[in-house]
Formats: sequence, C-alpha cells, structure tokens
Amino acid sequence: MPLAPTADAALPTPDALCWQQAIAQLAAVVQARGVHPSEAVVLLPYAQLIQQARRAWAAQAGETFFVPRFETTMNWASGLGGTLGLHVPSGDDLRMDVAVDMLTAASLLGRAGLGAQQDALAGRLVEAAWSLGGVAAAVVPAGRRAWSERLALTLGAGLESPVLALEAAVGRIALAWAAASSYPTDRLFQAEPQLFAVLEGFQADPLTEALKAHFGDRAVSIPLCVSLEEPSAAPALHIAEDAEDEAGRAAACVLAHLAQGRSPVALIAQDRQLTRRVGAMLAERGIAMRDETGWKLSTTRAAASLMSLLRAMPWDASTDAVLDWLKNASAFDAALVTAAETELRKTGVRAWRDLPDFAEKAILPPAFAATGPLAREVNALRSPFARARPLAMWLRDLRSLLQSAGRWDELAQDEAGQTVLDVLRLHEGAETEFEASPVMRLHDFTQWVNQALEGGKFSPVHPPAEQVVILPLPQLLGRPMQAVVLPGCDEIRLPVSPEPAGPWTPAQRELLGLPSREVLAAAQRQAWHYALHMPHLDVLWRTSESGEHLIPSGFVQELLLDQDEDAARRMATDPRSLRAVTTQPTSHPFPTGEALPVTRLSASAYEDLRRCPYRFFALRQLRLQESEELESELGKRDFGNWLHSLLRHFHEALKAAPTPDVSARVALLNTAAERATQELALSDSEFLPFAAAWPGVREGYLKWLAEHEVTGAVFEEAEVWREVPIGTLTLLGQLDRVDRQPDGHALVIDYKTEPRTTTSERIKNGQEDTQLAFYAALMSDDTLAAAYVNLGEKEPTKTYEQPDIVGLRDELIDSILTDMARIARGAALPALGEGKACDYCAARGLCRKDFWSE
Repeated sequence: MPLAPTADAALPTPDALCWQQAIAQLAAVVQARGVHPSEAVVLLPYAQLIQQARRAWAAQAGETFFVPRFETTMNWASGLGGTLGLHVPSGDDLRMDVAVDMLTAASLLGRAGLGAQQDALAGRLVEAAWSLGGVAAAVVPAGRRAWSERLALTLGAGLESPVLALEAAVGRIALAWAAASSYPTDRLFQAEPQLFAVLEGFQADPLTEALKAHFGDRAVSIPLCVSLEEPSAAPALHIAEDAEDEAGRAAACVLAHLAQGRSPVALIAQDRQLTRRVGAMLAERGIAMRDETGWKLSTTRAAASLMSLLRAMPWDASTDAVLDWLKNASAFDAALVTAAETELRKTGVRAWRDLPDFAEKAILPPAFAATGPLAREVNALRSPFARARPLAMWLRDLRSLLQSAGRWDELAQDEAGQTVLDVLRLHEGAETEFEASPVMRLHDFTQWVNQALEGGKFSPVHPPAEQVVILPLPQLLGRPMQAVVLPGCDEIRLPVSPEPAGPWTPAQRELLGLPSREVLAAAQRQAWHYALHMPHLDVLWRTSESGEHLIPSGFVQELLLDQDEDAARRMATDPRSLRAVTTQPTSHPFPTGEALPVTRLSASAYEDLRRCPYRFFALRQLRLQESEELESELGKRDFGNWLHSLLRHFHEALKAAPTPDVSARVALLNTAAERATQELALSDSEFLPFAAAWPGVREGYLKWLAEHEVTGAVFEEAEVWREVPIGTLTLLGQLDRVDRQPDGHALVIDYKTEPRTTTSERIKNGQEDTQLAFYAALMSDDTLAAAYVNLGEKEPTKTYEQPDIVGLRDELIDSILTDMARIARGAALPALGEGKACDYCAARGLCRKDFWSE
C-alpha cells in the first residue's frame, strides 16, 4: 500500500527552484541568439545531473522537442571521439591511473638523477602531478610548454635551501610532467559549438573557465545555484556520544524519512568510515542504496585476498602470512590446512622458511604429518616468485598463480574482483601495456600492486530504484532529494576552511592557478547553505573520538548561536525507538561428562579438574583449545621452555663426559644454550631481556649443582615421557629430570622459574599441590623423593623437597580414581568461579562467569 503524500509535498524544493531559473535563462539565451537547441552544448558540474537537466528542459521546452547537449567535460570529450579521433595516451602522459603513473614517476625521478629516492618520492610526485593535471588540461595544448617554462622560473621561489631541495625538484618535475602530457579533454578546444553554456556549480573548474575564454562570445555562464530565501524550517540537530552512536542515529534518521514516504534520501559522505557503517545498518534492513562515492579498492575482500597471496610469497614470509593465504585459497584442502595449522602452532614455527626440507620420498616427522605434503605443494608455487623479472612477466605469473590456487574464477565472478583484475591488468594480454617496464623484485612488485589497489576505486552496481543515495555534499546541488541526512558535522570532517590538497604552498597555489583556501571555504559554505534549504535535513556530529573531545563544525556552531532556546530543547530527540527485551539471566553451568569418557590423564588436566570442574569439561573433555599465537612476544613461558631444553642438553653432555671443572661446565652450558635457542627458533632481539638474565641464572645453577652433587645424587635422565596404566585410565606426562640418590632411590625433579613464594606455597600445602605427586605416580619405584628446583633470575637456585611424597602420591591416585568414577556416573561438573583460577582461564567465555545472576 503506497504511503500518502506528506503535507509539505507541494512546497518547491531547492533543486526545482534552481532548475526552473537556470533552464529559463538557458532557453532565453538560446532564443535570443537564434541557436537551434541541438547546436548548443551545456556543461554541467557533474555527470549525475545530465538526466535531471534533460527532464528540466523537457518540462520548460514549450513547442520545441529538441534538447541541447547536456554534458560534462569528460562526456563531451568522449562524444567527440567519432569525429576527432580517440585519445590515445603515449609515452609519459599523465593517466590519472596509479598503476601507470607510479611507474612513470619512478622513471622520471631516475632520469632526473633521483633514482635512489624514488621509493620515497614517487608517491609525492604523483600527488603533485595529479593536482596540476586539471590546471594543465585547461591550457591550450599548443601553449602548455610556454606556460610551464614561464611558471618554472618562479615556482621554486622560497625553496632555495638545500633542506628543501627534494621538494623543489618534485615540484619542477610535476610541472614538466603535467605540461608535457596530453589529455582526453584536449579535443574540446577543437570543437565548434554554436552556443557554449556553463551551468555553474559551487566552485569554478579551470578547464571550464578556459573553454569559456576560448569560445569567447559563443560562451555564456548561468548559475545553477541561485539565491534562495531563508530556510523555512530549521534542521534537526543530533548530538552523538561517539562514532557508533552517530552511525546508529544516522541510520535511524534515514529509516524515519523512508517511513514517512520521503524517497530518495541523500546520505552525505563526509566520513567514509562512518558512512560505510551506516550503509551496513541500512543494508540489514534491505534498503536499496546508490553509492556515488565508491570505496577504496584496497578495502574490498577481493583486494585483501590478493594481497594475502603476495605477502605469502617472500622467502622470509611468516607462517601466519602463508596460513592466511592458504585459508583463502580454495585449491588447497581445507581439512589439511587446518591440520597443518594445528601442527605449526603446536611446534611454534614462526617463519615458513624454518620448516624442514620435506623431500618427496623422505619420511615425514610425526610432528609435521599434515604440514609436510602441504608444504611441498605450497613451496612449488612459491619458489618461482623468488627471482626478479619485468612487470609484464610478474603479471603473467601472478595470473597463473591465481589460477593454480583456485582464486581466479572467484575474482572473475565477484564485482570487486573484476575491478581488481582490470586495475592490475591481469586479464589475458592486458599486461602488454607494461612490456617496456623495468625489472622488479618481489618487494617492488608487491608495493606496486598495493599502491594500485590503494589508488583504485570500487563502485558497486546501482540498484534500479534507489531509496538512499550516498554522495558528497557538493553534489547535492540540483538533486531531487526528499530528505538529507548529514553525519560527520564535527570540526574535523566539516571544517569551515578546508585544507587544500597537494604539496603546494599558498604562494605556489596562486601562481599555478590552484584553488586557494579562501576559494575552497567559499565553496564549502555555499554547499552548506544549500543543504540548509532542503525540506528535511538531519545534522549529526559526535562529541568524542578515541578519548579526545570533539567540538561541532563552525557551521553548526553558527546555527546554535542563531537560536535562542535552551540547548537541551534545540537538540532533536533520538530517532531510535526503544524496545523491551526480556531479561534472560545466565545461570551457573552444571554440565555432565559421562558421554565423554576420560582414558588418558595428565597432571595439568587433573589440575584443571581440581581447580574448576567446568574447565576440565570444556578444555579436556570437549577438547576446546585456544590457538597458539605464532607472532606473539616471548614471555616467561618461552624462557622456561628454553631452560628446560638447555638443561637437558647440558646434563646429557655432562653425563657423557663428566668434569668437575667449573669453566668446562660453563662452556657446556653455553653450548647447550645455543643449541636450545636454535631448536626453539628464538629471535635474538626478542630474547635479549632473558639473555641478559642468563649469566646470573647460570652461575646460580652451577653453584647449586655442585652442592647437589655433594649429597651423592647422580643425574639419570631428563625430559623423559612416561605412561602408567591404572585400571582403564592411563596417567601420562613428561618428567623434567630424574636423579639417583646414594641409596638407589629415584629423585624426581621439576624445574620452576616462578617466584620463590609460589614454590614455597606448593610445598606447604602438599595435598593441594598436584604436580609432584602426579609425577611420582608416573614412577614405578615404591620409595622415591621429589622436589622442585627453583631457578631464580635474581636469587640463587634452591631445592624445595616435598616430604612424604609417597603418601601424597597414594592419596592422589585414590582421588583420581574416585573423581573419574564420579564423572562416569554423571556427576555434575560445575563452574566454581572462584580464586585465581578464573583470572586467565581459557573457558571463561564459555561458562559466562561475568554474566551470572546471583
């Protein structure tokens, strides 16, 4: 059922008033000069106005059915291709295409003797040349050389200092580049319209002004934005707390207008990130949107997947980078990739190059059962990318790799993917455009691809009947919008005096004919005042961003000063409607684990059961585990693993070649430390804090060892794996070290690098401590001893023996059998939610402790 028209539907809108007056003036000029309408060319500020201009002319045409040529400069130039020939760029012409212009910039810098600085200067040169492109295109082609030579004499004024030598060089090269280029609009100077009319927007265009001067008496200027009366209604002002609040309010404003039958609604893109968030909210409601601003191509999923592939190619690529690519490449078996990722995270291989060489017929190590075959396939694709080659060859090889990895068809069938393929010239034969390009390394090629994607633009397909149009503020002029939502009206995103783009100083901008800050400020103010005349306008801004206070735009402050009412009354009410949500309290979980029988139990697993039964259920029975981070910083745990490894190597070497000499033992320890560092693939820079503490730990340990050996204890084995069956259950674990005492009894040692107070507490509460008693249960000896050896960084190494370890062992075994039997009978495994066990628990998000209802 269609919505009834609003009461204000009969009021003339600003766009209707502008078109009525502009078209009336245009018709009068056509009639006064006796020009046939079809012989008149009318330039518009932007292409989206062409259809609107034709409709406006048809509404006022009267007896004639002929329509003038409503064009923009680019559309007009394209239309002249049939009579004047197509524009074909050549040589070093400025293309306004990052993929091409970055290569040309690097070449120009090399020819200017700045090849060593091209990585730093190429982007700045392209930016400077692009800012000059519009000005250079406004100069008659035959006069560009003289124009540039004249400007070059004074362009470097004030930049004579050696410190500014590079800035001056970039300016000179940019000017020469822009002047030496040909442009698609050059053919406009050859056109012969009977009447050349310009409907002026908020800001004059250099090319349009040049064409008016070129055509002389045949040119006429008509303002599209006419003087409007004072707005009949004040805009609705919305103040938001932060970006998310602002996005929510903006989306609600759009939906409110649509509910009132006001369509289309203009959503002004002052802040692209905010606009995309609003667009996502509207898309969830099924709103048809026409986005005229587009997105950076680099922000699309297609571009991200392509860059993930290139980041996986270097010889020093991280394991995370390679895995990221593999998980997005359909040619690789997903189950195999997942299994390989589990292995790699478990073994802690941070760099892909650190993997063993998996020869085709070699026996795979058990730790890399899934990684081995996958690495063979991956390395076969990665190895050809190691050598340098010309850009055209890079593109052919990249196309082949995309096809081999199963990504080509996915990109070709995706809207953004098609744009990626076009921008990078990846289609068959398109790479011939770069046949003359220089040889590139992989790093340079990856950088070029990234720059091309950053400079590229993706515009989604427009719906046939849009409800919302996303557009910049200046392009609101002349558009038939029923309502306007203008978010981002803060001091940063809507400045009263915008910062001019480009690297030019104010004096250089004046010399080059670029718009000054004052001109930009005037255009900004005109666009703002035009928006204020829209029949329905919502103005939104936020008060904070990243913890910093934000004030509204100067335009908004002017509105606030013009109003006399109390500030609280001036603000519009929140357009979002509250909805009642039934509270659903989270109760303590009480799962049972009888359906998940436990057959193998480690010390850490049983410790989980004693600390929190729910944690045992989640992490041990359900086997939910956090993924290990490959790129995380080294911590105390890594230091402990390193100590365990080097002490095993040290004692095995000392057992093979006993020596009481302290210096010899120091040498053995240092050798063992180097070996452990290599085995664990520890970075020297990241391990530096622990390496600095190592000499103190080493001296303390050797002193302790000498005292320990005086007691008659002898090293037997280290890092030994044990499995002991107890009924249907198997206890398992790895013992740090086992010594033999003079009486022949075993001494089980567990190394600790924790604070001494923590180790002391373990010994005081023997029945609370699981570890030593569990390790004792892994020994077949009836009589034995067990102790913690605390290796302090600042304090001497010290032994903490657990008395009556045999009794504690027997009690622990009875406790284990009792607990396992209760679980098998269906006893509840509640989340205790008490003590330090919860602070760093991986299952805390599952038990929902923070949301329990008391």
